Amino acid sequence: MLANTIATGTVLAALILALGPISGAHFNPAVTLSALSQREVSWQEALLYIVAQLMGACAGALAANVMFGEPLVSFSRHARNGGRQFFSESIAAFGLVVIIRACAKYQPQMVALAVGGYITAAYWFTASTSFANPAVTIARSLSDTFAGIRPIDVPLFVAAQLMGAAAATLLTMWLLADYSPRDRHD
Repeated sequence: MLANTIATGTVLAALILALGPISGAHFNPAVTLSALSQREVSWQEALLYIVAQLMGACAGALAANVMFGEPLVSFSRHARNGGRQFFSESIAAFGLVVIIRACAKYQPQMVALAVGGYITAAYWFTASTSFANPAVTIARSLSDTFAGIRPIDVPLFVAAQLMGAAAATLLTMWLLADYSPRDRHD
């Protein structure tokens, strides 16, 4: 699991560094929906991003299956259900959105490292191993590996991720709001 954690976090940072200037590094439907709610992207852009995210994640899972000599598609039998998993995924997505939104506002040059580091750490501090991404969740159902998720458990994870992202968006709207000194009521 340590090797998987390090590989995931470092490749995620590299992808954000490489593709961030092109697409804003929109790899996660929950993050894209957060951006949509803040009018940072249009409905049309969000829809295109989400379709691309789902297609890319699934294509990546299929490619990994081929690279590692697995059947092209082998639905996961790894059970990930129940309250602990739901809460863990909510926390994972919540933290990811807070990290992205706060870094994007105050330290945009650090987003890639912060996201890679957060996902690396969240593998270990969540009971769910922090998928934190609906596209990744769906894609992981296509591989019967230790990192997989049964297709029947996908809706629970996606709901938790969307709830966590929504809560983080609301929090960061308040937390990161710009106030001038005259707005303060000390």
